[in-house]
Amino acid sequence: MSISNVTILTPSVLTLIGIPGLESVQSWIGIPFCAMYLTAVLGNSWLLSIIRSERSLREPMYLFLAMLGATDIALSTSVVPKMLGIFWFHVSEIYFDACLLQMWLIHTFQCIESGILLAMALDRYVAICSPLRHAAIFTQQLVTQIGAAVTLRAAILVAPCLVLIKCRLHLYHTTVISHSYCEHMAIVKLAAGNIRVNKIYGLFVAFTVAVFDLTIITLSYVQIFMAVFRLPQKEARLKAVHTCVPHICVFLQLYLLAFFSFFTHRFGGQIPPYIHILFSSIYLVVPPCLNPLVYGAKTKQIRIQVTKMFRS
Repeated sequence: MSISNVTILTPSVLTLIGIPGLESVQSWIGIPFCAMYLTAVLGNSWLLSIIRSERSLREPMYLFLAMLGATDIALSTSVVPKMLGIFWFHVSEIYFDACLLQMWLIHTFQCIESGILLAMALDRYVAICSPLRHAAIFTQQLVTQIGAAVTLRAAILVAPCLVLIKCRLHLYHTTVISHSYCEHMAIVKLAAGNIRVNKIYGLFVAFTVAVFDLTIITLSYVQIFMAVFRLPQKEARLKAVHTCVPHICVFLQLYLLAFFSFFTHRFGGQIPPYIHILFSSIYLVVPPCLNPLVYGAKTKQIRIQVTKMFRS
């Protein structure tokens, strides 16, 4: 992105160029992204329909899974359609306010997803470490309250990013965003003014969510496996481990991709820009695509319901 001496007063329209350096092959790159998007939407919709139709799946674990599926559909839908419009139809322009809305939706849904994974880890912790108290603690009312709290936390944490951009950044060097979607720092770096406060708050949100959620999730699973290994029966140990495997897979794929994207953006100065943009785009699309596949393959109750649907 070239920075000129000309400044623009709060532009009405911005331009997303997609993946800089790979413009000639973006039409081909769009094919796997479209496939992952369709898998995410159809797979998570299928999970939601199974959980909704089967009364035996009205347990906290599956209710949290339904929340995760709905969040994955919303997250991928807020990113991929516009991305495919850039890749395939060269529809690169986006209204400034629409770009801010996309940024808020993306980061809010990411924060919600992290919070739901935290809730799922705590649910498994209570279910395995205090099984007799699980039903009394994780009532449907508490699950609903957790879902509302996770959503509210995300909306409140991310909203100041919008306010700081709208209220502090009025002059811009360029209207061209070297990205495939409206990411917070990609917008902030367009500004001609002092962007330190915006950068600091963006890092604060990322570290607050990641460090807090990651710490609690890790401690929960450490306690879970310590409790599992103390179980006297081998069958009980295997059953407990099997219930945790899908959660751990989803947890690892989300945070490994997140940290890889974060560190390549901040410290990968020698890595070509298209690698940064490509991996940050993959980070938003792959977890929603893989989550229903992981839970469908690793969760016995869901496999049973899928088998029934095919046989009927």
